Amino acid sequence: MTLIGKGIYKIMEKIVVVAGARPNFMKIAPLLREFEKYANRFDVKLVHTGQHYDYQMSDVFLRNFGIREPDMHLNAGSGSHAEVTARVMVEFEKVLKVDRPDLVIVVGDVNSTLACSLVASKMGVKVAHVEAGLRSFDREMPEEINRLVTDALSDYLFVSELSGLKNLKHEGVSKSKVFYVGNIMIDTLFAQMQKIDASGILESLQLMPRTFAVMTIHRPSNVDVPKTLAEIHEIIERIANDTKIVYPIHPRTKKAMEIGGYLKKFEDIKNLLMIEPLGDSDFLKLMKYARWVLTDSGGIQEETTVLHVPCLTMRENTERPSTITQGTNILVGRDSKKIHSEVQKILAGRVKKGRVPKYWDGKAAERIVKIIKNLST
Repeated sequence: MTLIGKGIYKIMEKIVVVAGARPNFMKIAPLLREFEKYANRFDVKLVHTGQHYDYQMSDVFLRNFGIREPDMHLNAGSGSHAEVTARVMVEFEKVLKVDRPDLVIVVGDVNSTLACSLVASKMGVKVAHVEAGLRSFDREMPEEINRLVTDALSDYLFVSELSGLKNLKHEGVSKSKVFYVGNIMIDTLFAQMQKIDASGILESLQLMPRTFAVMTIHRPSNVDVPKTLAEIHEIIERIANDTKIVYPIHPRTKKAMEIGGYLKKFEDIKNLLMIEPLGDSDFLKLMKYARWVLTDSGGIQEETTVLHVPCLTMRENTERPSTITQGTNILVGRDSKKIHSEVQKILAGRVKKGRVPKYWDGKAAERIVKIIKNLST
């Protein structure tokens, strides 16, 4: 770092921040805001891989989070895991050849995360992984492979919860590369709170607080096989007898239901309101005032913990164990009896009492940028 004049520094650090899917946008927004405080120090470029590319799953979130127009768009589009990963790698290599950054920051566990960390590492560019160390210990999940490979390649690993520290230590990652900074998703949640409270989604859907549940089911293991769709249909049909359920349906889930012949069956469930995907403020408003949430998403397990909303996770495992040991989350899989039992407990007021884990305080991005600043002096 070179001092040119009073308080003015020559930009010595070129950083590329990568995002490709909705969860990524939520994680990069606070990072970009924090980097703006050091505009005279860091030259930060934003790369959108295009893994989520339509308006409902991409542009709407960029706008809602106040994220500026990406400097580069790779237009990866859709396809198999291999096709998307390969397209991102080819296009991202071109970006690095031209831009030659000092650091690439990847977030989360999507295919874009893996692809860009692999390209950067092979080209000798340092990699920082935000949300490192999370493990479900289920290698049938594509995201688990992405996490393992990205962490193995990363030079700086920013951890969101204590389990991440334990996992990375067990995997032999040098302690000098690992930093416990907290949960950057919660930074975005806190930053959105004013917009969340201003949302009119409850009035629009004619909902009263705590009289409805929210559902988000989208994982391939749950929706891509007709047999599992049949199980979920039976579960929802049963629990919807007691609570109205709002379901903002993911585009690929809707397509899977159509292919499997289940879309009309879900639409016909009494008390299930299937709607288009929502902007983040509207969705978080729904979640904040829900009686409970049924999900197979990772981030929603964290957000419900901070919002103190009961969360039932339709998976057999979670890479976010603190949401169970400390938060409001309960793993229920597709066990119809267990799900019904847990819903009945909630309706009877026997709600799991949770607490917010350490450093889930809205200041994770601040810690990350401070560390990067110190590392680059």
